[in-house]
Amino acid sequence: MSTSPPADMGSGSASRSSFLSGLDWRRYIIYIGFVLVFIAFAAALGDNGFLTANNLLNIVRQSAIIAIIAVGMTYVIACAEIDLSVGSTAGLASVITAMAISNYGLLAGIAGGLLVGIVVGSINGALVSMLNIPSFLVTLGMLGIAVGVAQWITDSAPQPILDPTYNLVFGGGNFGPIPGLLVWMAIVVVIGAVGLAKTRFGRQVLATGGNRMAADFTGVNTRRIKFQVLVISSVLAALAGMLYAGRLESGRFQWGTGDELSAIAAVILGGTSLFGGAGSVVGTLVGALLIGLINNGLVLAGLDTSQQQVVRGVIIILAVALARRK
Repeated sequence: MSTSPPADMGSGSASRSSFLSGLDWRRYIIYIGFVLVFIAFAAALGDNGFLTANNLLNIVRQSAIIAIIAVGMTYVIACAEIDLSVGSTAGLASVITAMAISNYGLLAGIAGGLLVGIVVGSINGALVSMLNIPSFLVTLGMLGIAVGVAQWITDSAPQPILDPTYNLVFGGGNFGPIPGLLVWMAIVVVIGAVGLAKTRFGRQVLATGGNRMAADFTGVNTRRIKFQVLVISSVLAALAGMLYAGRLESGRFQWGTGDELSAIAAVILGGTSLFGGAGSVVGTLVGALLIGLINNGLVLAGLDTSQQQVVRGVIIILAVALARRK
């Protein structure tokens, strides 16, 4: 009597083996990492209040603004560019919003904050797409310009926002039982994810980042795409600055300082290729939450701001080391 396994069992085992060998685990490393870090902090800091509902909600709140900036950064990096000016753009937008509300009212403040993003993004986009100046250099220069202008026009003084409606809508209040920051984050992430994965514009962004010459030959206006992604990045950075202003009830040039590093780390950790051509907004969201989780855990562990910055820098280095050209 033959003892060999049935043919269907052998083929099933082979198919499972083929599936596991073909599975790209790197696509899921951010989710695995998030779970492992959460478990580690829960075990080490459970007695310090890490697992309380208020602390977990604070982690999401603290990650929300970075996630909004990082959605715009996802488009930029997927297009094989970089935007180092997002943090200073957020600070400039916060002070322009505060000053406009104080002098001209609520609508003028909202328009002024968004206009900052449009102007900064248009300048960045024009210099990169029309003059072919590397985005690293353009946005590095814009970083200094934006923070300098914000500090100059305010004389380094905070600009209070006394309009309760603004503070309620832009980060300081709740929409029903849900914190406003979470609603803003959800809106931006959903629109960003659908736009990158499901629209013609998203496909053109990925094509431009993957191979600009090939994209040009297929009829994609790669100059326009580069311009547009830099405008999107700056507008979302300006929105983040407006949320900072609403949550903290003031505009300051310091708001957003260093956020470009956290946003880049979130994007790369989330699976967007540093070399362009691939991107995931949902992965970026998880990357931002991971960074917020780490920051929160380090605070509860007693580390100060400078030590947190060191850890963020290490995260970026590790993310770049893990990135590879597809």
